[in-house]
Amino acid sequence: MRNAALILVAALVGCGGKGEPALSAHGLYGQELTTTVPKPPFRFTDSEGHPFTFDSATAGKVTLLFFGYTSCPDVCPLHLANLHAVLDKMPEEIQRQVMVVFVTTDPARDSLPVLDRWVKDFDPQFIGLTASDSILAAAQQLTRVPLAEKGVPDSTGKYTVGHSAAVIAYTRDGVGRVAYGPTTRQREWAHDLPLLVAW
Repeated sequence: MRNAALILVAALVGCGGKGEPALSAHGLYGQELTTTVPKPPFRFTDSEGHPFTFDSATAGKVTLLFFGYTSCPDVCPLHLANLHAVLDKMPEEIQRQVMVVFVTTDPARDSLPVLDRWVKDFDPQFIGLTASDSILAAAQQLTRVPLAEKGVPDSTGKYTVGHSAAVIAYTRDGVGRVAYGPTTRQREWAHDLPLLVAW
């Protein structure tokens, strides 16, 4: 568990240097977790107001899970924009087997309408989820990512939320095996997604 957590912390602060990143043991650009993460049975609400149990609702799919918030100035829109751009060019049989799930770490500001509009502006097939603060904290602990932390509000009441920058990839058997940091490029996603589907 410690090794897996260290990998995800690395993804939080950014990873990689100059040059071409090394491929993992399975030929992936993503960082394979030394300790795999079982897909937990989150009980959330999706952005349309429907109950969403994470493990059963995503069963049999490659699931890309990301914690963030809609006011995020950088990594959240970058990840979702890159994933949309790549999936949009993938064969339909790949697209059908991949789910992108975004969980807000800022439920106070990310109301259902805000979350729904923001996520679906990237891709109508992307899933936005929300829950109470306690459930969100438990979900992050179960997925072994650092807990999100609300920053100090400025004079206008605006604040940022520090959160994991890792996208966790669950293969179709429901096991989280790979973490993708904020420097993951579109061509690396395009290389890895078919391999994750075939795993």
